[in-house]
Amino acid sequence: MYTLDRLGRNLREVLNLVHDLGGNYIGVRSPADPLPINTADEGTGRIAFLLLALFAERKRTFTAERASHARAVAEGAGRRNHLPVADLADLADKIEYARLLKDQGSSYGEISTKTGIPKTSLHRYLQG
Repeated sequence: MYTLDRLGRNLREVLNLVHDLGGNYIGVRSPADPLPINTADEGTGRIAFLLLALFAERKRTFTAERASHARAVAEGAGRRNHLPVADLADLADKIEYARLLKDQGSSYGEISTKTGIPKTSLHRYLQG
């Protein structure tokens, strides 16, 4: 493991994992952290691990809060942070046109250019 924030999704998960590994005499070391941490060591190593695990949890929490705030600000300004919803009626017409072009012998590249449907999607829509 390189950093503690990659060890689990939250502090409880990280602590449970390290506890379970410790029960099997397996220690966790983190080479990227500034302190030499090895949970197999008694005393200072465990305390340093707990502190860094706590800081990693704080970092995850702050990142989630910043993302939530950015979404709220964007929505307040009238910007959308998600993909636009496809017009299904228009898509059905395009797929029907793509089937007609395929029956006439057009290549996927030509069909994609004429319909605006990506080639990877065309393979999925026209396989049946």
